[in-house]
Amino acid sequence: MRVTRISANLGVDDLGVDDMAAARSFYTDFLGMEVGFDLGWVVNFHVPGNDAASVQLVTRDATAATDSHISVGVSDVREAYQLALRRGYEIVHPLTEEEWGPTRFFVRSPSGAVVNIVGHD
Repeated sequence: MRVTRISANLGVDDLGVDDMAAARSFYTDFLGMEVGFDLGWVVNFHVPGNDAASVQLVTRDATAATDSHISVGVSDVREAYQLALRRGYEIVHPLTEEEWGPTRFFVRSPSGAVVNIVGHD
């Protein structure tokens, strides 16, 4: 398993964002980023030509009981899940095949951060 990308997940409520259009404009118009995807509850902005460098605005995770701090794309999410279990890390959201495409799980890092580990089978 190898890491393929990392995205900061910025909780919209935590940031006090009242105007999503203004937030979107900041990343696209000011920083020149492109929208990678918009699922309504999460919008991904990435550097043109490099989706490995991205930021995501999250209003509330669609299927997990908690939000994650970062998302880490991996080459083999099932291998990552088994490795997390063997190492005894706390699984915050179980391995799930999401209806919008990816397979993912949330794991708590030793520092307490909730990490969304995601792969596309």
